[in-house]
Amino acid sequence: MAVKRIHVFYSGHVQGVGFRFTTQDIASELGLNGWVKNLGDGRVEVVCEGDEEKLKAFVDNITNSFIGRYIRDTVINWEKPIRESDSFNIKF
Repeated sequence: MAVKRIHVFYSGHVQGVGFRFTTQDIASELGLNGWVKNLGDGRVEVVCEGDEEKLKAFVDNITNSFIGRYIRDTVINWEKPIRESDSFNIKF
């Protein structure tokens, strides 16, 4: 299994709605590693590593969990994995 890495920025009404905790739950269920944090400009930043199919499912699950009025825009960048974490955490 080749490990891949995504670096995602979500914008819209994504803070104060349980976004980080839901993201952590989804990543943990899929066995993915990385982190999520709120940014000062109102966006949420996510870095996640794992199998490509699981990463795609991760993004789909987040989108489906916050469909409609929450996510306005999603920017996904695929990057070279650096294996910085062996779990998925919320950064405060």
